[in-house]
Amino acid sequence: MEKHKPQFRPKLRLPSFWGELLQTIIFVVLVTVLFDMAIPRSLVDGKSMQPTFEDADRLVVSRVHYLIGSPERGDIIVFNSVEAYDAELMLIKRVIGLPGEHIEIRDHQVYVNGVLLDEPYIKEPCTALCSNNEWVLGKDEYFVMGDNRNNSRDSRRFGPVPITHIVGRVVFRYWPFDRFGPISHQDYPDIAE
Repeated sequence: MEKHKPQFRPKLRLPSFWGELLQTIIFVVLVTVLFDMAIPRSLVDGKSMQPTFEDADRLVVSRVHYLIGSPERGDIIVFNSVEAYDAELMLIKRVIGLPGEHIEIRDHQVYVNGVLLDEPYIKEPCTALCSNNEWVLGKDEYFVMGDNRNNSRDSRRFGPVPITHIVGRVVFRYWPFDRFGPISHQDYPDIAE
């Protein structure tokens, strides 16, 4: 009968405290970078989106929404400026018009394809910056406006925003804490998509 020889197993080598700390730091940095690429954060600077957002609100922006779909009317988006002198500036506005639509401002009110847009979210009726005008959007172009119409630099000034400039959709406010929560989507039942 053969004697069973004991088998030696290699010792499990545990990393030192410094090795563990270095691995943890690298992991946190990688997760943070990946998170920022997929879900960047944004800071509201100014009053163009009042009353929906106030100056210094902090927001989470989802890039994923537009990897699997397209912007919809009522989405609040972050996008890179279309003005050449401000190319590095990121703006936040609400999508009003979709590709191929006819947008018209008549008597200080907004019409999409001839239908008056119901906008319960705006701060006040538009006066000075809402002179009669119209735009026909091209393929992959979006018309955006601030909720504070009398204090917003938007598509009325710089024209439609191409899809290539859109960073993502605002999905959550995490500061200030008293306004913490998801950002609701505005529906427009009177306008056919």
